[in-house]
Amino acid sequence: MESRSLVPQHSSTFKLPIANLRNVFCPHDVERKLAKLPGKDHESLRTTYERMLERGPERFQVKPSGLPHMAALYGELPNFTDALDDIKRHVALAQDCCDGLAVTPMLLLGPPGIGKTHFARKLAELLGTGMNLVPMSSMTAGWLLSGASSQWKGAKPGKVFEALVEGQYANPVIVVDEIDKASADAQYDPLGSLYSLLEHDTAGAFMDEFAEVAIDASQVIWIMTANDERFIPEPILNRMNVFEIEPPSLEAARQIAGNLYRTIRSEHGWGQVFAPEPGDDLLDLLAELAPREMRRALMTGFGNARLDQRDSITPDDLPKSGSARGKIGFIQ
Repeated sequence: MESRSLVPQHSSTFKLPIANLRNVFCPHDVERKLAKLPGKDHESLRTTYERMLERGPERFQVKPSGLPHMAALYGELPNFTDALDDIKRHVALAQDCCDGLAVTPMLLLGPPGIGKTHFARKLAELLGTGMNLVPMSSMTAGWLLSGASSQWKGAKPGKVFEALVEGQYANPVIVVDEIDKASADAQYDPLGSLYSLLEHDTAGAFMDEFAEVAIDASQVIWIMTANDERFIPEPILNRMNVFEIEPPSLEAARQIAGNLYRTIRSEHGWGQVFAPEPGDDLLDLLAELAPREMRRALMTGFGNARLDQRDSITPDDLPKSGSARGKIGFIQ
């Protein structure tokens, strides 16, 4: 395995240099499959094999150079402390050896709107490998993860194949969002491929049903989100570290709202017109909302304040209807 030192350019609280190159498939397998294709038909499969050979098998594998400084993330995600601690432990294990960063698959379990997908995005940003989102609630085909047989009309590779073959990294973050919403009525079990993908040994030779070439998915960083664990098969639950995400305390919710206010303000040129910090009365009202609702409420508030030519948001600037709908329970 070739070693290189390259730091991805991304804005996170620390940098994880990319240290190794790892083969995610065997070119000889692809060449053999390509040579056996009939002269006609199978154009999509032929294009896939040619694309694989063109890109080559090597992908960067993230390697930590030291323990991260994650104070900002802990402050932004105060109700995800246990999950952040787990990430920190995995980084500590990888920092002093030649191994890449390997993270035990994790399930974030909690009510809607609490920030589970936002956590996944922040983790992907932290690691610098990007995020591949697989929304199970809107999934219409059971082969979204594993691909469909090339014998089927319109078939194509699955999300895992795409992330590894079309992406830059051997250990991308793949988020299976709302795994408990996977359709139980599907003719093909949409979670079936996870039985092998979540096991390190079998994931090393994952077979996408379209390409039928072994892919090394053993380094993928898996994050699942769910509202109700009762709808997740026990063998899949047993393959993950499960973190029950509680609603934030009232003080933590105010902290989340304040962080979000400052983030929105800094991300937009018009933000400099507004006061650097939100008022206490505004934070009190925002703290009644689920984290998912806070951003929308703040954007409405910023807009209403500017319409009135003011440089600060008042509680009256927030939408009235969203407050009751977005309320969550607080941990006292």
